[in-house]
Amino acid sequence: MKIFFIGICGTATGNVAILMKRLGHDVRGSDTGMYDPMKSALSNAGIDAQEGWNPERIEEFAPDMVVVGNAISRMNPELEFVLADRKYEYTSLSELIGKELIGKRKSLVISGTHGKTTTTCLAAYLLRANGIDAGWLIGGIPADLPEGGSNLGGAQAPFVIEGDEYDTAFFDKRSKFLHYRPHVLLINNMEFDHADIFRDLIDVKRTFTHVRRIVSPLGLIVENGDDPNIATLEDTPWTRRIKVGTSDSCDVKISDFSQSQNSSSFTIEHNGKRKSVTWGLPGLYNARNAAMAVVGAAEILGKDPLDIDIASLSDFRGVKRRQEIILDTPNLKAIEDFGHHPTALKLTIESLRQKYPGFKLIACFEPRSNTARTNIFQDRFADALSLADAAYVGAVNAKKVDPSRRMDTSALAARNPEKIRAFVSNRELLEALASDIDATQKTLCVFFSNGSFDNIHVEFAKRFAK
Repeated sequence: MKIFFIGICGTATGNVAILMKRLGHDVRGSDTGMYDPMKSALSNAGIDAQEGWNPERIEEFAPDMVVVGNAISRMNPELEFVLADRKYEYTSLSELIGKELIGKRKSLVISGTHGKTTTTCLAAYLLRANGIDAGWLIGGIPADLPEGGSNLGGAQAPFVIEGDEYDTAFFDKRSKFLHYRPHVLLINNMEFDHADIFRDLIDVKRTFTHVRRIVSPLGLIVENGDDPNIATLEDTPWTRRIKVGTSDSCDVKISDFSQSQNSSSFTIEHNGKRKSVTWGLPGLYNARNAAMAVVGAAEILGKDPLDIDIASLSDFRGVKRRQEIILDTPNLKAIEDFGHHPTALKLTIESLRQKYPGFKLIACFEPRSNTARTNIFQDRFADALSLADAAYVGAVNAKKVDPSRRMDTSALAARNPEKIRAFVSNRELLEALASDIDATQKTLCVFFSNGSFDNIHVEFAKRFAK
């Protein structure tokens, strides 16, 4: 099949294009702002990916299918050509994944507001450690899977995928995970997010209710048993459910959590069995990610959760940009984190407090996601950042946001002026932060952004590495 991807250089789209190429399809595509590492990955895979939009490319290629990326909207020249010409079938990326990559394979779909990428990586890692040649699609760069964020796996092997609740495409407003027909569905947590897509928490609950309704009757729903929002979802008499958490009411219990600067440890309990894990990832929330992944992988393997080999978790290093250390000196350390929701910031700061006792903790935050750049969580962001000893808030990346809904970083800082400072540019933030650093005091700086933060974290690390 000849497949053309409009918007091919996105992380998910590029990885899917590479997998379709490995399946033997003739793949081409286009995008603007084509950057590494995906630009090189496409080239190395032998995919002709061109810069800019040119409908003549599509006409010359005459594809059997045009895949429209999630970021593509009306008035895109190539999309308008496809819609006007009517010769070419088109589909969304998620529908292509569901039909061509997952197909009849058992899918392990990891969903939730937070922790999807890490948990998806954990599940794929555990299946690999237990002898399964699984396929996967991960929205990040795993440190422990040499194939990277995507892998075909065996033709009949299970497929592990990050199940996003965000909408599918400009023409399909269903959540992406509805296309993946889960055999096993993991729900890490559930909060209001994606304010550009959902009206409120009730709207979010609606889409999670829908995905629970399509889980296989021979499958399983694995859910966070400590999450009050998940607890309000409807019962699922059509399939089994297992609750994972710290409370005694959970089917799989996490206990004995402790953390030091170099490691954390916890115990997983189920049906009178206990197994303990010591690893490098911080925070109780990561322990829960691990326990959820263990239960999901065990179901795919057809085993009891504590009958599978979990010893390899001690070597698991995680995913890039998830509390990734970018500067490590005796007195000054810096960490990059993908956090872009107030709950994620809160949990990360709390875990870093435990991991680095005695360090002054400075949080730097770039309001960049579709929700973070609005004022809907403005006060909650202020409260989360106030858990640090000092907080620096960068520029709001919000050119397309209604001014009445745009985050007011000055008002955010005014909620706790003793700790929080707001800056009109990320460059200004960097210079203020650099001048405020006391080289004689143990200090930890964490940079929160789901974007580039104008690479100020990289420059900060370079300056102080000397």
